[in-house]
Amino acid sequence: MDRSEVPAVTSSENESGASRRQFVRRVVAAGGATALAACLDGQGRDALDAPPGSDPETLPDRQHAWNQTLPTDSDGTVGRASHHVFLRLALTSAPNRTDRERVEAALRSVERALEWGPDGVLFTLGYTPAYFNRYEQSIDAVDLPDPDPITAITAESRIDVDDGDAMLHLASEDPAVVLAVEEALFGENDSLNGHDVGETLAPVFERTNRRTGFVGSGLPADRQTGLDGVPEGEPVPEEAPFFMGFRSGFRKSQATEDRVTIRSGPFAGGTTQHFESIELNLDIWFDDNDHEQRVARMFSPEHAAEEAVGTVGERLGAATGATDVTDDIHDHAREHGTVGHAQKLAQAREDGEPVLLRRDVNTTEGDAAGLQFLSLQRRMSEFTAAREAMLGERFHQYGLGPRQPNGILQYIRVRSWGSYLIPPRGSRALPRPSQ
Repeated sequence: MDRSEVPAVTSSENESGASRRQFVRRVVAAGGATALAACLDGQGRDALDAPPGSDPETLPDRQHAWNQTLPTDSDGTVGRASHHVFLRLALTSAPNRTDRERVEAALRSVERALEWGPDGVLFTLGYTPAYFNRYEQSIDAVDLPDPDPITAITAESRIDVDDGDAMLHLASEDPAVVLAVEEALFGENDSLNGHDVGETLAPVFERTNRRTGFVGSGLPADRQTGLDGVPEGEPVPEEAPFFMGFRSGFRKSQATEDRVTIRSGPFAGGTTQHFESIELNLDIWFDDNDHEQRVARMFSPEHAAEEAVGTVGERLGAATGATDVTDDIHDHAREHGTVGHAQKLAQAREDGEPVLLRRDVNTTEGDAAGLQFLSLQRRMSEFTAAREAMLGERFHQYGLGPRQPNGILQYIRVRSWGSYLIPPRGSRALPRPSQ
């Protein structure tokens, strides 16, 4: 959606909750000053009224320290903010001391203006291998190889590999906040939540790609109508937080923030991030599979036989139970001709414990149902191991290629791929390998 095409809010959109949420999704996806104004107007506001920030020195050293600010459900599963913007950035010139001071000052302006949390804003600024390749010195104690897409479909095309410099991830429960922060950081608004904005990122970075996402129970169902790849009949369950119809991010399937944090070297306190955009083929997912088959492909055939999941995963509680069926995975492949996605990924755990912290969200970019997949891990090799487990190549011997019931491989298409170092807060402004 072009930024000049932000629609006006109609009375029907104000009256209908679903229309209201669809409008919010459209304006966040569009971005820009017009979208921000429309978003505020649609909420009956003429300015942000988010909780104010605090002294940046009081904030956690880890940029990725979000969990303590986020809500948890009755199972202890950590939630996510509803609205997200992912900005790929390229440097306008070689980084220098002045640029570092500008970047840090701009980020601190946001932290002073808005509370660190979903009611205000959460954000990370990460850097690609290409950014660090400009330096002769390598990064000590950080596993961050050049991005190399791992996909199940060898003929898959249009994978946009991020070879720029950085990615800024913004998240908030308030859609106007992510829009306002983006506008302020790039010099298009000189105030933020009633606070003056001094330095901006605009002299240092240019935006080369903008992606958006959302998450929350009921939101995918609200937004499924008219999307490419979604069959007729609105098949996404009303209470599902994701387009494929099931819960995700179960507490016992998520690594802790401690587990994904780099322990030593100049970037101790940071983490690595993988990010990819995925397009979903829900036509096949819903039309060719009944609920029991979808459970078998997402979790395991045993989950399906025992009706252990429920409509969207509500029977599972805090864990998928995938570790209980990993030893049976070859038997399932031989006897059922199916292996589950979660069942495969459980094989990549360390001593039974998860090594990835996922913060993925839905997207409707290009008017198609999709996923902005984001994972944090201490070492990129841990993500690679999990992705290779997801490919399930060992099950080809049972006739389970990528287009058979080998998890969910046949229903996804990767469209973009990138890897990043998320430094600790103290070195987030144009870091050097040795700091």
